Amino acid sequence: MNIARRACLRFYSMSNKVKTESEWRAVLSPAQFAVLREKATERPNTGEYNEFDKLGIYECAGCGQPLYKSTTKFHSGCGWPAFYEGLPGAIKTETDNSFGTIRTEIMCSGCGGHLGHVFKGEGFKTPTDERHCVNSISLKFKEE
Repeated sequence: MNIARRACLRFYSMSNKVKTESEWRAVLSPAQFAVLREKATERPNTGEYNEFDKLGIYECAGCGQPLYKSTTKFHSGCGWPAFYEGLPGAIKTETDNSFGTIRTEIMCSGCGGHLGHVFKGEGFKTPTDERHCVNSISLKFKEE
C-alpha cells in the first residue's frame, strides 16, 4: 500500500463518521446498532420522538450530523416520527427491494446509518408531499 493511501486511510479511520463494526458496537446501544448499522426497524409507536414536539434539530444518533429541523416534522399517524424533508445534503437515498416491495431507504449522508424510508404521493398536506418515516432510535434531538 502506498504512503498516500495509508495516510488517507489513517485520516478516515480517525474520523467520527467512519468506523469499523466493533467501533460502532462500542458507541451504539444494541438497539441503535440493529437499526443504524443492520437496517432493522423499531416497533411502531414505541420511539421517543414519535409524539415529540419541541423546537430544535434532529441529528444522527450515530455521528451527530444534523438531519431534520423540527419545523419539518408532522403527525402522520404511522407510528414513527415523520418529516417532509431533510436538511440539504444530510440524507442520501437508495432503492430497497427487501420484503418483496420497492421502497426508498433513507440514510445519513455522513455515516451511512439507516434512518428509515421515504414515501411520496400519500396526500399529506406538506410542501413536498413526502413522508420521511424515521426510526426514533436513529435520532438524537438538540433543543434550540
